[in-house]
This record gives sequence, structure tokens and C-alpha cells, in this order.
Amino acid sequence: MSDSDVLGLIAGAGRLPFLVAAGAKEAGLRVICVGLGDSAEAGLADEVDVFSRAGVARPGAWIRKLRRHGVTKTIMVGRVAKRQLFASFRIFRYLPDWRAFRVYYWRLRGKSRVSYSFLSALADELASGGIVLENSTMYCKEHLATTGVMTATDPRASTQRDVDFGWDLVKKLADLGIGQAIAVKEREVIAVEAIEGTAAMIERAGRLCKSRSWTLVKASKPNQDMRLDVPCVGPETIRSLAEHRGKCLVVEAGKTIIIDKPETIRLANQLGVAILGR
Repeated sequence: MSDSDVLGLIAGAGRLPFLVAAGAKEAGLRVICVGLGDSAEAGLADEVDVFSRAGVARPGAWIRKLRRHGVTKTIMVGRVAKRQLFASFRIFRYLPDWRAFRVYYWRLRGKSRVSYSFLSALADELASGGIVLENSTMYCKEHLATTGVMTATDPRASTQRDVDFGWDLVKKLADLGIGQAIAVKEREVIAVEAIEGTAAMIERAGRLCKSRSWTLVKASKPNQDMRLDVPCVGPETIRSLAEHRGKCLVVEAGKTIIIDKPETIRLANQLGVAILGR
């Protein structure tokens, strides 16, 4: 089997690794998966051809496990909590190998250690070992957000004003590396996403905005590297928005994955949440 017939999958938590695996299998590829520590769900083993686990700070082991099966092209998706990257003595907690030290203390020397820089340096280190990261949406393009209203629920005129107000702001924040989402109501920013992630920000916005109909605006980084940390929303996002009085979700078309897109849109229709691709 040639390297064009096999795909590597480096998997964290959540549904996205399942979607990528299904898409790759449908394309006729053999999928070799490395689950990151305890993050990858056990059921993923049933959806791929080969499944093994490796430490979250052991990229050398990822490379060996993938290359053993002839892998060169690989997709890396799934959640690994960003706060793990910022814990005290974080690099030592996960029994790192020498490649992890190379990433952290050589490739990141003199650079910001924010998560995007870290992932970019990690991609370079994997490439030096013969593992080339591919566009993470390559085998799940049907789940990408599209332009315009994707739900039966249409945003009200007042909501559209909030969308217009919030869009430029969230793009600037993403460019600064502060966060990729904000909550807006009546052209006022209620909450800004930081390292805690979108889910925690939604809860905070709900506590701060007791009246219904605030809007969540989420964007990609300018010049988003589609190999790394592509923005995702899904059923959990919609449920949390409805629970915390959010009425509209705005995402970037073509650069945001809607996990299990048909299910997410059906749920949004049931709960009266509008989804808009910008």
C-alpha cells in the first residue's frame, strides 16, 4: 500500500476525530490513529484501522507509531485543554520525550508560547520526522459553515446590528491572540473569550446578561492555518447558548467546523437559536 492510500490521525477528545476518520474511510483510505493520552475516546478504536495511544507530550512516539504503518500525511484534531499548556511545570507532568523539549525550548525560543505558536512549532517538529500535517477539514468539508442563515430561525434586525458591530471586533481580537469569540448585546461587548474557552465564556455571558437575545460571535484567526486548531461549534454549543439565554451564533463561513452539522442545525431550530455564517 502506498503512502497515498493511508492517512494518519492524531486524535484528542470530542467528535471531530470521528468525523475525520469516517470521511477518510469513505474516501478509501486506511486510517492509522494515535490517541493523545486519555483524551481520545475509546470508541474511536472501532472507527479506524489501527489505534494506539501515546503521551500528550511525546511527539516522538506519535511519529514512530505512524511511520511504522507507512504514514506520512496526517491530520491532527480533537480537544486537548489549553490550560494544560499553562499549568505549573507543565512540560514535566507528561513525561516529555526529546522532541517535546525541542519544540518547547528550541523551536519556541524567543517566541510567544501561546497555543497557536506552540501548535505551529509542533507541526514543524512533526515534519522534521516525516509526518506532514494536512488541512484538518479535508475529509469533513460537508461540516463546514456556509455563508448566510443556516437555520429556520432568522436573526432579528436588532441581532443583525449586533453581528455587524461584533464582527470587526472579534477579528481584531483573534489577530491579537486574545480569543476568538465575544458575546454582544445591543452593540455592547458582554464577555470576551480567553484561555478558558468558548463554553466557559458562554456561561459567563449568561450570568452577566439576564435578559434573553445576546449574540455569540466566533471567528478564525486572520490567515488561519487550517492544519491547526480550526474553530469548532456543535450541539453542546447550541444547548449551552439556549440555557444561558443566547439567541444567535455567528461563525466564519468556510473556516469553522459545525460538528455533526445536520444534528446541530436541527437542535438549533428546536431551541430557537439562529446560526449565521459570515
